[in-house]
Amino acid sequence: MQRSGSPYVLWYPRPADEWLRALPVGNGRLGAMVYGGTDTEELQLSEDTVWAGGPHGYDNPGAAAALPEARRLVFAGAWAAAHRLLEAEVMGVPVRQMPYQTVGSLRLALDGGDEPVSGYRRELDLSRAVHTVEFVRRGIQHRREVFATAADQVIAVRLSADAPGAVGFTASFDSPMESTALSPDGATIALDGRGGDWDGVAGRVRYRALVRALATGGEVSSADGVLRVSGADAVTLLVSAGTNHVDWQDLGADPADRALRDLTEAAKRPYEELLARHVADHATLFDRTALEIPATGAAALPTDERVAAFGDGSADPQLAALYFYYGRYLLIAASRAGTQPANLQGLWNDLTDPPWGSKYTININTEMNYWPAGPANLLECWEPLFALLHDLRVSGARSARQMYGARGWVAHHNTDLWRGTAPVDGATWGMWPTGGAWLALAVWERYRFTGDAERLRADYPVLAEAARFFLDTLVEDPGTGHLVTCPSISPENAHHEGEGGTLCAGPTMDGQIVRDLFAAVDGAAGVLGVDGELRTEVRAAADRLPPMRVGAQGQLQEWQQDWDARAPEQGHRHISHLYGLHPGAQITRHTPELFDAARVTLEQRGDAGTGWSLGWKINFWARLAAGDRSYKLLTDQLTPERTAPNLFDLHPPFQIDGNFGATAGITEWLVQSHGAEIELLPALPGALPEGRVRGLLARGGFEVALSWSGGALAEARIGSRAGTTARIRTAAPVTVTLDGAEVAARRDADGVTEFMTRAGEVYLLTPRG
Repeated sequence: MQRSGSPYVLWYPRPADEWLRALPVGNGRLGAMVYGGTDTEELQLSEDTVWAGGPHGYDNPGAAAALPEARRLVFAGAWAAAHRLLEAEVMGVPVRQMPYQTVGSLRLALDGGDEPVSGYRRELDLSRAVHTVEFVRRGIQHRREVFATAADQVIAVRLSADAPGAVGFTASFDSPMESTALSPDGATIALDGRGGDWDGVAGRVRYRALVRALATGGEVSSADGVLRVSGADAVTLLVSAGTNHVDWQDLGADPADRALRDLTEAAKRPYEELLARHVADHATLFDRTALEIPATGAAALPTDERVAAFGDGSADPQLAALYFYYGRYLLIAASRAGTQPANLQGLWNDLTDPPWGSKYTININTEMNYWPAGPANLLECWEPLFALLHDLRVSGARSARQMYGARGWVAHHNTDLWRGTAPVDGATWGMWPTGGAWLALAVWERYRFTGDAERLRADYPVLAEAARFFLDTLVEDPGTGHLVTCPSISPENAHHEGEGGTLCAGPTMDGQIVRDLFAAVDGAAGVLGVDGELRTEVRAAADRLPPMRVGAQGQLQEWQQDWDARAPEQGHRHISHLYGLHPGAQITRHTPELFDAARVTLEQRGDAGTGWSLGWKINFWARLAAGDRSYKLLTDQLTPERTAPNLFDLHPPFQIDGNFGATAGITEWLVQSHGAEIELLPALPGALPEGRVRGLLARGGFEVALSWSGGALAEARIGSRAGTTARIRTAAPVTVTLDGAEVAARRDADGVTEFMTRAGEVYLLTPRG
């Protein structure tokens, strides 16, 4: 086991007694929450395609006829009448999408479990992605390791002891799903189950989970769904699971064959080889980046005690580094090439009807899940999102055509395993046509990080078709002449009390996202040398979008009208109109009036909020170069009210987006590259005067390592991946060298140093003394 205080380890002196104290392992597809008990052990299992329902189109056949009248009512300010019409004729059928569900649990009843233990410790080593439990019972040291391997597509559990014949237990499955347990052979148990029926949509997902015991010494038997091991020196349990899901339209696979194939292949390898392959695979992603913050004595405390004692963060600044590592760990564990994207709970779920369905909420939450993928150097973990986008381009084209009579594709504020794209949950939340556009901007963002034109070419249709939808559906605002979305909302926030109080035309966020979408299409088509006519169209339409406005209070207006002061929830968790500040780049130091207005908006909203809202505010304040305020938001998040004992973010309840939002926010303290430059230490909190980081990615095709002391840059290393010109903003002048020789560089009056680079070279920047 790792020593206490390791920057990579979550540890606890007692077993978990609830789900939010259990610790997660995952391989992107198959996950477990591990409790670490001494009398019993539970691995609560999830597989990322176990959802309720089946292939289903949610589009309301009355939408196309109703939308023109809904637009008229919204423009007339008849929001209640518009709301009633949208509820009756436009909302999806059914109005709720399908929820993510659970496989069930593997439970071990351990021999001698009623006897006392000593020396107990459980930990999750983030650097190896291995969960370990150790304790002493009757003078015998027991050890249990658990990991979920992407290399071999199983969960492995290793039980051992330092005395021969001391390992024994009974294993069985249980599940809240409709399921049956059985014994396929004398060393294996199985659980056959199916996804639930939901709001009139039949549950069509079928799954099988398997557990096989491979023992050294002792006896193994299986009968009637119960696995028995006795008198063993050591045992490896291999857990596999498969479903009939092929894609969002096809459920033709054989779950039993899939589960058996993975189990059989993994069983050919000894435990030590499985472990070595797993650790090596994980390291290719995890080891790319490191953040070093000096530890204090508080770092030796159990993890949940560190959260409870974090306070203003001054006594335990290294907890911020652990939280950063944990966010990267969770994205690796929840999102790998070929899997489903990370949902509202990432991968882990013990319920048949989890909060908000544990779906893909695309008015902030799914996007936030992937904010670390670029800067925190996990580009491969982004892949499931791009696969989702290609699916939505197809399902969303149906919604665009049937609902709006438009080209292209659309998705509203949620989607699910079945790639639903109609508005759902009710007009108050669902009548927002811009979710797909926001999600699609990942295509351009990825190119900005990598410069990979061939990948851009493959993904470009997602962007282009999203833009065509808005070219067909933007309408002229009769009061201003601008092109606007209508009907729409500013996600989940009302401008007036009462029915329909969220409905509007052209909310600020929509204008910002559509402007970014049109610019991305223009830029991408230029890189690829395609779609000259489309480029002309999006430029012309962008010129007619409504501008961002500063209201009477000095705030950035959330709507075209200055309604902010009368909005019913002055501290609303969504601050959607600051999209242009983050993750967008329409509000920067180079737009000072809007920059100041964004600050006023954040002050008005206050620091309180849900876990994910705090995660967004960490990024907002970092973009405003207010590192201390940003750090204060992290201290607000790292409290027992907003962070579970296992470091899962709490809305409450659990939502994983806040973990990822804060992880991205920590990178924003150290490196920002959203403008046409890379800024080093743009928002370094005063609580972190010393430290170093390596492996962060910056747009333009750069990898950054830097160290700081006394709150100031000590040195930076800029690795050029694409051979582009580097523009580096620093607080003080720097000298640029390559292999000891000074490189020609020019520093402008604004503090930006510019120099040419060659792909593959690493440039050293040191402050001029």
